[in-house]
Amino acid sequence: QVQLVESGGGLVQAGGSLRLSCAASGRSLSRDAMGWFRQAPGEEREFVASITWSGGNTYYADSVKGRFTISRDNAKNAVYLQMNSLKPEDTAVYTCAADRVAIWMVNGSYSHLGQGTQVTISS
Repeated sequence: QVQLVESGGGLVQAGGSLRLSCAASGRSLSRDAMGWFRQAPGEEREFVASITWSGGNTYYADSVKGRFTISRDNAKNAVYLQMNSLKPEDTAVYTCAADRVAIWMVNGSYSHLGQGTQVTISS
């Protein structure tokens, strides 16, 4: 059974940076797409970013393009989200996910989902 465990969340001021990590266990996800979703209080879960199994293609929500970067290390069975120029509206629980196809995740699809890590941005 695949388990996804996120880390790296926290409280930062607007304009700051955070790097989220997601470690997978149970089996290798080197042939799976991986990505990140987020959910703010009172809001639905939304797509943030996804990356193909090879890392050759990435997809981002318009709201984070140019500020967030997704990457992966298949040798470590891990995916990362570098978040720069953070804004208060980025405050949410960020959740790691995996699926067969990265672009499917743009529409909210996932086959495995982590528990999430809280990111809070103060103004």
